[in-house]
Amino acid sequence: MRLATWNVNSVRARVDRIVGFAVNEDIDVLAMQEIKCKPEQFPLEQFEAAGYHVELHGLNQWNGVAIASREPMTEVEVGFPGMPGFLKGHEGPDAPQEARAIAATVGGVRVWSLYVPNGRSLDDPHYAYKLHWLEALERYTRDTLRTRPDLALALTGDFNICPTPDDVGDPTLVEGVTTHVSPPERAAFQALLDAGLADTVRPLVPTGFTYWDYKQLRFPRNEGLRIDFILGSAPFADAVVGAAIHRDQRKGEAPSDHVPVVVDLDLDGTEDDDRPMIF
Repeated sequence: MRLATWNVNSVRARVDRIVGFAVNEDIDVLAMQEIKCKPEQFPLEQFEAAGYHVELHGLNQWNGVAIASREPMTEVEVGFPGMPGFLKGHEGPDAPQEARAIAATVGGVRVWSLYVPNGRSLDDPHYAYKLHWLEALERYTRDTLRTRPDLALALTGDFNICPTPDDVGDPTLVEGVTTHVSPPERAAFQALLDAGLADTVRPLVPTGFTYWDYKQLRFPRNEGLRIDFILGSAPFADAVVGAAIHRDQRKGEAPSDHVPVVVDLDLDGTEDDDRPMIF
């Protein structure tokens, strides 16, 4: 199985690029974030014509997540248990949930497409929301792997966190001053690892970013961030035999500000010799 995650920054604006990438790179499962559309606005026909089934969750022109798969998907789930909501100025636990999480099972792998809240600034209510959201995700992960230790679980998507200094190339991000690099955010990311997940890409791709801001020539200067991840449980991580960050997708006409992150899985212990591995 070849699994990819990509914050596409509007699926309608980039559908030809997205579907073309999926077909050309032989992607079996593609998790997308920031699709920025309602279900009736999603360009389903192009995906179906290329041989993909799609499950999605979108509420408006913001956020939105989806999974496209060549194989049928089962156990589709919108939102994880305990996921908090957000509404500026709203107090209490009943804030409306945003379109930030969808899961499906494909070929025995439980795949989540996640768009973690940005945080905005350290003194913004969205930052507290981000930390609460990550705390709930950690609880869900820990509980799930405690009851199903043999589950091949993948949390994929835009986490809006740079876990280490090596993941930061943008000079405007400063620990203690800006989001994405604050100690509480990094601690929340580490908590996911401590809950039983592993970063399945960095061991195979030791350098590289996944996001470059559109402003200030960030991409030509390679002042990027690594904020897009494929985190996997032990059964999932053990099956990863290749990985890639597709930097070239940041080039060309009207690209997303993120690029795809891909892993190859050998789920049955026999490598597929019909296509090249990615490293």
